[in-house]
Amino acid sequence: MPSVFTLSLGCSKNRVDSERFLGILHEAGYRGTQDPRGADLCVVNTCGFLQSAVAENLDAILDLERMKERGEVGRIAVVGCLVNRYEAELRAELPTVDLLARAEDWEGFRRFLGVPRSSGCRMVLPGGDRFVRYLKVAEGCDNRCSYCMIPSIRGPLRSLPLRDLVREAEALVAEGAREICLVAQDLTAYGLDRGGRESLTDLLDALEPSLPGDVFLRLLYLHPERITTALLERVAKSPQIHSYLDVPVQHASPRILAAMGRPSDPETLARLFETARSIDPDFALRTTVMVGFPQETEADLSVLLRFLERVRFDRIGAFSFSPEEGAPAATLPHPVRPSTARRRLERVMDLGASLSFRRQRLFEGRLLSVLVERVEEGVVEGRSFREAPEVDGVVEIRGGDALLPGQRVSVRILEALEHDLIGRYEQEEEQA
Repeated sequence: MPSVFTLSLGCSKNRVDSERFLGILHEAGYRGTQDPRGADLCVVNTCGFLQSAVAENLDAILDLERMKERGEVGRIAVVGCLVNRYEAELRAELPTVDLLARAEDWEGFRRFLGVPRSSGCRMVLPGGDRFVRYLKVAEGCDNRCSYCMIPSIRGPLRSLPLRDLVREAEALVAEGAREICLVAQDLTAYGLDRGGRESLTDLLDALEPSLPGDVFLRLLYLHPERITTALLERVAKSPQIHSYLDVPVQHASPRILAAMGRPSDPETLARLFETARSIDPDFALRTTVMVGFPQETEADLSVLLRFLERVRFDRIGAFSFSPEEGAPAATLPHPVRPSTARRRLERVMDLGASLSFRRQRLFEGRLLSVLVERVEEGVVEGRSFREAPEVDGVVEIRGGDALLPGQRVSVRILEALEHDLIGRYEQEEEQA
């Protein structure tokens, strides 16, 4: 049986695609391996969102090309967003790569493997987590943020059929999923390309009754402009949807938001998050912000910091502006010096850590439901409703050495850290 090494780079949406590529490979008779050396085929699913990601991806591909020259690997397939963005350049610069395929080119990938058809099933990547899976509900994006290349890389919004998503979620549960994270470039846009006949709420209404009661949903990446009080109440009151929203606001200065192409009113945004906390004081709120955008001043940064302090986010992700080739923002006048952007980023991150710690301390002494994810050499870790996979902290579970990944247990929180919680295992929860 031939072996395949799969390297999935970039976001969680890319991981879904990588699992689909691996499903095709499995049906073609390949077995997965975590070591590229000796693999008959190496598949790199790429990210082309930022120049830093482009450089990282190219380094990984060049490493595989050098291994191929030494006879350590067989064929190489490069697929995904990097090909969408730079296909002509890659064909000239990567002479020993056997396949360059754009994102979602399942047919081209099957032809490359000599597989006439496939079921479209997904396979967990070697070393991956079968208890926490991602469900991509849409492709592309119709938003036109001035700094972002996603619409040109992945195309316009294309919502996936509701019935297909329900079937896929049921398949993930059958494979062991205990938490399903809904992802898209913008979850709140789901169904808009279908004339609004189906919405995110409709999708939630269809998913919940199709899943066992001990399987939870988590919503990631929601544009703030389309979040309503009704959606907040729907999430907070559901027994199967985590009271957690990832809502990237990007900034809080009106003039910077306008330059970004994000028509958000900071006061409306603040009231939105305050409404979430009035519905449920424990509502976990995550956001992402950008500093160093062209024309940003110290006054703009102060507006952003005051906004973050007012909302009291549980988690804040932050990054510096990157002038992406082809993005309108790349040509804006008055760029911010990189050294200045770094200092501003440090200030945001310091505030984020402080706010996170304050929110964390509210849970000391309380009992949280935790999904166990790692049991290794005496270390037991998991996540509650407050922690999204990969981007947030974890709950360290003491006294749980006999636990197994995939169990959902009750944990008494003993100590709060800036990003993690430390707790004591109390009991396993009954499965629905």
